[in-house]
Amino acid sequence: MSSWFAGLKKTRDRIAGALRSVFGGGAHPAPETVEELTDLLVMADVPMALIRELIAEWEKASTRSEPPRDTFRRVLLGALEGSGPPDWASIPAPGVVLLVGINGSGKTTTAAKLARLAQRAGKRPLLGAADTFRAAGSSQLRIWADRLGCPCVGGPTGADAAAVAYDAVDSALARHCDLAIIDTAGRMHTREPLMRELQKTRAAIAKRLPGAPHHTWIVLDAMLGQNAVSQARLFHEATPLTGAVITKLDGSSKAGFLYSVRRELGIPILYAGLGEGEDDLAPFDPASFTDALLQDA
Repeated sequence: MSSWFAGLKKTRDRIAGALRSVFGGGAHPAPETVEELTDLLVMADVPMALIRELIAEWEKASTRSEPPRDTFRRVLLGALEGSGPPDWASIPAPGVVLLVGINGSGKTTTAAKLARLAQRAGKRPLLGAADTFRAAGSSQLRIWADRLGCPCVGGPTGADAAAVAYDAVDSALARHCDLAIIDTAGRMHTREPLMRELQKTRAAIAKRLPGAPHHTWIVLDAMLGQNAVSQARLFHEATPLTGAVITKLDGSSKAGFLYSVRRELGIPILYAGLGEGEDDLAPFDPASFTDALLQDA
């Protein structure tokens, strides 16, 4: 398992110099230090509202005799409050988790890694391969399912995705599985027909199991930074999201966008990819994330 420190290296490298100036400076921030810090935090895709809050709290810190590092940690940690992995035990059996996102975000691999985590939590998962647009969509998930020793329900290329999702839930019920994780086709968030199909898939799931899907999680590519937030916002409008899984965090210098996902969209960060290994989908830990960002400063 990769560490948070290693996983956030690129973002930390971008802002560490400015933070050292902040933490090693006097009680009152110099204008040039504020300007440099603001520029670098913007480049790391930290939202402006949070940057303004950081600077305002930093300016107040001297009246509270609070070291700047403690101020930054408090504000950044507070901005991620409520994030963290789900309590698998709280999901009713059979629970249904629907994964959504654009092409290339890593949904299929994420579905498999989530199934592995569910198994470790004592759950019996089933994988639903409702990505019927890609010829390799179902076969890729079946390979993962065989490796994990869990059932997989799919359909031929071009099949009705909603029907495949319905069958996956039906099979989970018949097999007495605890959890159905349904992978959907990557779709551009700006294409209305594709977003309507996603709504159709949700309706098919609910028809077979009222109240499902119990969770809809968006898979976001950290390399896209704030562009990923725009994607998530439009998905959220089309199908209410209950959480976000972040992939490729170790390759991104724009980890600040996670604050926008949490504060602007109001959805928790559940897991983050810190490497390419099978076990590198880490339960999101706000404290570890924050400390890793500040460590070199």
